[in-house]
Formats: sequence, structure tokens, C-alpha cells
Amino acid sequence: MRADRTWGSGARGRALRIALTSGLVPLSLTLVQCGQSPNPTALAASSQANVQVVAKTNPQAANQRVASGDTFEDRFPAPQFKERFPSATESFLQRQMSDFSPKRAVQQQPEQAPYKVASLAPQVPFQRPPRQDLTTLVSMKTSAFPYFGNNPASDAPFLNISKGDRRGHRSYSGRVFWQDETYNDSRVLVHVPEHFDVRKPGVIVVFFHGNGATLERDVRDRQLVPQQITDSGANAVLLAPQMAVDAADSSAGKFWQPGGLKRFMEESASHLAQLTGDPNSARAFANMPIVIVGYSGGFLPTAWSLEVGGISDRVRGVVLLDAVYGEMDKFASWIESHRSGFFVSSYTHYTARRDRELMSVLKQKGIGVSEDMDGPLRPGSVVFVETGEGITHRDYVNRAWTQYPLKDVLVKMSATPALALTRVAAASSSAPSR
Repeated sequence: MRADRTWGSGARGRALRIALTSGLVPLSLTLVQCGQSPNPTALAASSQANVQVVAKTNPQAANQRVASGDTFEDRFPAPQFKERFPSATESFLQRQMSDFSPKRAVQQQPEQAPYKVASLAPQVPFQRPPRQDLTTLVSMKTSAFPYFGNNPASDAPFLNISKGDRRGHRSYSGRVFWQDETYNDSRVLVHVPEHFDVRKPGVIVVFFHGNGATLERDVRDRQLVPQQITDSGANAVLLAPQMAVDAADSSAGKFWQPGGLKRFMEESASHLAQLTGDPNSARAFANMPIVIVGYSGGFLPTAWSLEVGGISDRVRGVVLLDAVYGEMDKFASWIESHRSGFFVSSYTHYTARRDRELMSVLKQKGIGVSEDMDGPLRPGSVVFVETGEGITHRDYVNRAWTQYPLKDVLVKMSATPALALTRVAAASSSAPSR
């Protein structure tokens, strides 16, 4: 019995050692290869070998595996174009070749933190970049044209001539201007200086250009009206509607109609609010004082805007640049009934007779008249300035009693707080009067 137990114990020991040896040898081989990446060739060979073994041992299973696409190409497909680049709904960061070039060692300044957490007065080094002047053209339904109403001078249709499908206007001179060429531009030149601040007292300048003009070629580039407003330093914006396009015609279009100026200013308020980036500022623009500037043929929409525009109380001042060709009664009526505003008329020998007639009418009404622009403009100021030889009508917006007269008016207006206009930018002093 003792011999049997000894033999049995020895047999079990030998069997255990054989089992451990057969298990440890494959395990050691496996651990040796753990740190190595798989060899594609070996994988392919292994895949084919497996297929062959399966085919020999179980033909039916092999057929199912091949049919299901269990091959090397199926398990490790080549990268497709769509996997390298994003689809239409994805995006990726664009890189330039310079991003991958070696960077030169540059001594970097320590970055300043955007704020200090433990400070009672956090420091924010970032400053908003300065704005730039904004000058653009905006189409407005309430602008002067197109106009299909009557001419109040004759109470007849404004478009009083036709040729086939075309309609036009025959002027007093007998010349015909067609609606689709001359009276079909509803755009308005809008200018907002970079320093304009809607939160401060300001003014809207409405500029009615003369005959034979376009907004870009003449008002912006030749007469430099937007630049004059910016250079004045005044807290002012510009609205210049296109009148008759490049034509010898002074028709007022929608500004002939009762409430025409009011509707124009209401629509302009929403556009100005959008352009300045603050939709809530529409109310401020809708109540902002107005200065109307009429040059040459611009006298007609100016006079009718004062007479029937519907918001004459918002008009803080009127400036006529060689523009008193008629409608003296409308100008005299506004001056007499709006003593808190100012009136300036500068003229050459072309309009001298009518300007003197208007001065006489005002003096008869007991309204004081000044004949120079030396002092500041005040509420109730009525100024007539005659310009001498060498001053041409064509260049009058750029040079009248001084160079850049519109700028000079705004500078002088800014010097009077009662006119509710704030200068918010430094501007050079106006040139001396003649």
C-alpha cells in the first residue's frame, strides 16, 4: 500500500510539470511579440491560412465566411477619399504651409491676463477696434422717386407725356425726361461718421442736391458732403436722397406730398438704427433734430418739406447754397413761425435779386437779418451772405463764403449748446469769412 501511494504521487507530479511546461512556452512567445505592431503580410497570410484550414475542415462554414466578405481587404480596407476629407456638413481648420515651417526662436513677452480674478477693479487690456466712417446707398420707399402723383404747381399729373409703354415728364423748358431714366432711383446716400454717438445729442442733415447730379459722382466725390460732415467733428449723420438723375430738373417728387418729409424720416430712422448696429436706437433717430441743406435746384424740395412735410418743428436749421430761385413765401413763413431755428442763405449774383427780396420781406416782419457768417449760429439767427467774384455756382458746395461751407455751418452750430448739437471729435477751426 505504501508503494502504491508513492508511485501514484510521482506520476501526478510528472503530469503537473508537463502541463505547466506546455502552457508557459506559448505564453512566453506571445509576450515577446506584444510590443510589436502587426505585420500586414503576416496578417494576410494568416487570414488566407485560416480560410484554407476552415475550407478543409468545414467547407460549408468557409463558403459562408467568404460570402460575407471576411477577407483581409474587407477587414482592413484601404482609406477612402471621403475618410480623409470632411463632408459638406463638416469643417476642418485650414492650414497654410507656413504653419508647418520651423519657427524661429523669438523672445516672447509675457501675455497679459484678460482680467485679474482677485482684483476689485479687473483690468481688461482688450480694446474695441476703432470704427470707420460708413457711407452707403440705401433704397427707400419714401424717397423722392419714383413718383406717380400730381405736380402741385399745375395740379396735373407729373408724368404728363407718354411714348408707347414709356412715361415721362415734360419740363417747363419743353425738354422731356423719361421716368425709367430720370425718376426711377429710390436710393439715398447715408453717411455715419466714425465718431457718431447716438446716445449724445445729435442732428440729421438732409441734403437736397441740385440739377444735373448723381449721389456718387457729385454729392459724395465732387462736393464731398460726407467728408465735410465728418471733418466738422459734429455728432451728425447724412441723408441725401437722389432727386432727378443727372437732369436739369428740380422736381420734388414725394416731398411735394403732405407728410412726405415725415414719412421719409420715419423710414430713415429704422435704416440708421440697423446701419449703426443698434436696433433700439430707432427711437432716438426718429426724434433727432434736422438740418435741411438745399443747393441750387434743391430749393424746391426744401421749400415744400418746410411747408407740408409734417415735421417742421423738428427742423432746427435751413441752409440754402445759391438756391433762392423761388418759393420765397414758404421760406419766409417757416422763418417767422420757427424762431428757435436758424436760417442761412449764401448767394452769388445769379440769385442775388431774390435773396434781397426775401431779406426785405423779413425786415418788414420785424425779423433781424445779419449779412455775415463771422459769429456762431444761435436760435433765431437769420443770415444772408453774398459771395464775390471768383466763386462759381458749380463749386458752391465746396467753396462759398469759406471753403467747405457745410462743415463751417456745423462747426458754428456746435458752438451753441441751445441748438442741441454736440461736437464729439476734434475739428480744425473754420476758415475765416470773406
